[in-house]
Amino acid sequence: MNEITLNKKFRNIKKEIRILGIDDSPFPAHTNQLVMVIGTVFRAGEWLDGVLRTFIHGDGSDATTKIIDMVNSTRHKDQLGVIMLEGVTFGGFNVINIQEIFIKTGVPVIVIMRKFPNFEKIKNALKRFDDCDKRWQDILDAGKVYEIENHENIYIQINGIDIEDAKEIIRLSTTRSAIPEPVRVAHIIAAGVVTGESKGNA
Repeated sequence: MNEITLNKKFRNIKKEIRILGIDDSPFPAHTNQLVMVIGTVFRAGEWLDGVLRTFIHGDGSDATTKIIDMVNSTRHKDQLGVIMLEGVTFGGFNVINIQEIFIKTGVPVIVIMRKFPNFEKIKNALKRFDDCDKRWQDILDAGKVYEIENHENIYIQINGIDIEDAKEIIRLSTTRSAIPEPVRVAHIIAAGVVTGESKGNA
């Protein structure tokens, strides 16, 4: 898999590093309707500073652009230390290119996953799209999948950040479950707003 070579060491990771956690809302399968995407701005895993919102098309190809626009337009932009995403596919198979997000925002990206991705299954699912090769390349561009211990094992991909720094930021921001608080709360808000009440574990 391709890995961009712009990863850099943080000189000092502050205990209240600002993190933008992003997740999508529940959506009907195989539609082109709008899907809400929620971002939460946290000081590590302790304090919620703000909530952002954008919309993408289900199974579309606009998630990367919409997230870049959301990041670059927020008043929190200059304070952000890292962006956390719940996976790299939002709204079905609207695939996010994390290299492009880092390059166009200047903010490092950490992808959080509970399970190791089934790349063969994902590749087969993408075959129904006319631009399947582009979507698959976006998947590849997310780079190496790392398994890390975080209360329970989770999996991450990174861009614009050193793996050891990513682990430290995850440790600082994980306060309620195995999933870092910025992503966990984004998931809860997105589900609650769309369905009326969030369900299950986050």
